[in-house]
Amino acid sequence: MPAEFIWNVRVYYEDTDAGGIVYYANYLKFFERARTEWLRAIHVEQHALLQEHDVLFVVKSVSAEYHAPARLDDELKLTLSIEKLGRASILFVQQAWCGEQLLNTARVKVGCVGSDLSPRAVPAAVAEKMRSTIKTD
Repeated sequence: MPAEFIWNVRVYYEDTDAGGIVYYANYLKFFERARTEWLRAIHVEQHALLQEHDVLFVVKSVSAEYHAPARLDDELKLTLSIEKLGRASILFVQQAWCGEQLLNTARVKVGCVGSDLSPRAVPAAVAEKMRSTIKTD
């Protein structure tokens, strides 16, 4: 599994605002989809996590920087990498690109919680799969 995950998404009319550019909050939706597809790529099924370990992932915080706009019909390349894997949280760096143009950079902290929303450790097997995707320069 490469250290940087890539997921492509097309910009649809529903993703844009009155000015014809991607509405700022929709980048968070794109990034959510990329994290979900990344989990699938490392063979982690979210429904199984809940059933087997009583854990789920929730977004704890997000910071985003907007560099340039995306527009209708653009094909975006979404990248994801882990900046830090903690006992009960993961800090992701996610970016949206259109060709060679960087559009958005976000740091997304995701917590692992039980169904009662109390913090839980990331299950060991899942943490190992995540750890295998971390860049080691």
